[in-house]
Parts: sequence; structure tokens; C-alpha cells
Amino acid sequence: MRHRFIGDTAVSAVGLGAMPLSIEHRPDEARAIATVHAALDAGVTFIDTADSYHWHADEAGHNELLIARALARYGGDTSAVLIGTKGGRGRPGDGSWTVTGTPAHLKRAAEASAKRLGVDAIGLYQLHKPDPAVPWAESVGALRDLLDAGTIRAAGISNVTVDQIRVAHQILGDRLVSVQNQYSPAVRDSEPELELSAELGLAFLPWSPLGGISRSSLDGPSGASGSSGSPSGGTAFHHVAAEHGVSPQQIALAWLLSRSPAVIPVPGASRPASIADSARATELVLSPGELARLGEVLPG
Repeated sequence: MRHRFIGDTAVSAVGLGAMPLSIEHRPDEARAIATVHAALDAGVTFIDTADSYHWHADEAGHNELLIARALARYGGDTSAVLIGTKGGRGRPGDGSWTVTGTPAHLKRAAEASAKRLGVDAIGLYQLHKPDPAVPWAESVGALRDLLDAGTIRAAGISNVTVDQIRVAHQILGDRLVSVQNQYSPAVRDSEPELELSAELGLAFLPWSPLGGISRSSLDGPSGASGSSGSPSGGTAFHHVAAEHGVSPQQIALAWLLSRSPAVIPVPGASRPASIADSARATELVLSPGELARLGEVLPG
């Protein structure tokens, strides 16, 4: 497993997006924990979660608690695992997602997340999404206060623009370590944010990194359906995958890794085989010719 950096912490070049383990259509707990263990067995040392990754209204933090149980039951060493969680979104239980970015809410949410994860300080805490009702600098200021209080060790921001990254970097300095935006073969709108992240030394963590190759649980299908009924069947990613004898998902992740040393994809998984397959993408090296073939944007 190759490694990259989030701040000064070395992590696996591909992480585990744990959201599918707790939202609608989630697996039973035995399979969910087996999926986390398969990630660890494959060398994954970054796990992405959030307090809002749950299904029903009364189970906030479901995913954080699940990750904590999975780590506690793992037979091997987990000391190198970085858990990145997020605050600022909610789920009322009707399938919708809310946004709350007030400093008071973020501070309470971070303290609750630390308790659920069973840690004295959260390794990486990310503001999940800007709240249009709250000045951005105030929400980011809450991250600064959490850092100063020792509740979190490093801060990140998600679903942000170039201007919001610059403001957050001015407020947090080198304690801002990551940006998590949607970025995938089909959705490349965050290219400017990726470039700025690399310039500032921030890790760029694409969410829904398999857009155009598979579906996103949060935002619905991202990609046209092929004749087989699978999303975006028959793309260049599928053709290059066939030539390598690997899955299209591996090719998509290898393509993402080639975009910048700042990129650390966090593909979701709900089965052990899925994350084991994704982790193998770090072993792939795509040729310049293959990268050129993959350069065409897929339909969104």
C-alpha cells in the first residue's frame, strides 16, 4: 500500500468511505464490521465518517459508533489508523440532509463525535458543508476554537469553493490539512479546488470518487446507464480495466491518484470485497497513453 499525507500524518493512498455502512440499504453489522476489517487487512489507514452518516432520525453518530466497535474488535494493530469525521450536517430521518454551521452546534457536535469514537482528541475533524445562514469565517472559527481546546488535532473543510479554502487557510494556517469535495471521472468541477489544495499543501479527499463508474448514495446516480444496466458501462475506464484485467473502479481510483500527489480518494464500500478491490488501485500505474484515453469527461 502506497502512502500519502494528511497534514503530517502518513495514511494509505486510498481510504475507506464508511457512509454506506450506516445509511439506507446498509448491510447488517456483521458484514459492516467485516468490511472495515477487510480495509485494515488491505493496509487502509484512513477511514472517513461523519456524525450524519445514519438512517433514522434517532441514531445520529451511527457510523462513528460502528467504526469504533470495528476497530475495537480488530485483532491487529490500529494505532496508525486516522479517523476523519465531520460535523455540520444532519438527517431528520426522511431521507433529506440539513446543514447547521453555527459555532455552538459545531463545538457540541465535535465533542459528541469524540465521545462516540472513544478518543481524547479527533485526529481529523472536517466542517461538512458551508451553511448559507452562517458567515463562513464564523464556522471556520469554530474549528480554530476546537483546535485550541484540544478537542481536535487537525481540521478540514468539505464541499467548498476556492474562496472558502483561502479564507479557511487564513484563519487556520497549517492546522487546516484537508479539503473534501466531490471529484470523479464524471464530476470534475472541483479541479480549481484540487489545484489550490495542492498549492497550499492540503490533502484533497474526493468524495464519491467513482462517479461515472458507480453510484453515489448521497447525490443519486452520476453517470449514464449502459446496455447492461450498470452505470456508465462501456467507458474508456471499462476498456482500460479489461486490458489490465482489473475492475473499472480500480482504474478510476488509479486515475484519481495520478491527478496530484495531494489526492487521497475515499471510495465507499459495504462489502469486504469492494474495499479490498479498491485498495489494490494503489498498485496500478497507468501509462501516459492510458491517461490520455481517460481524459474525456464522462456524462454527468
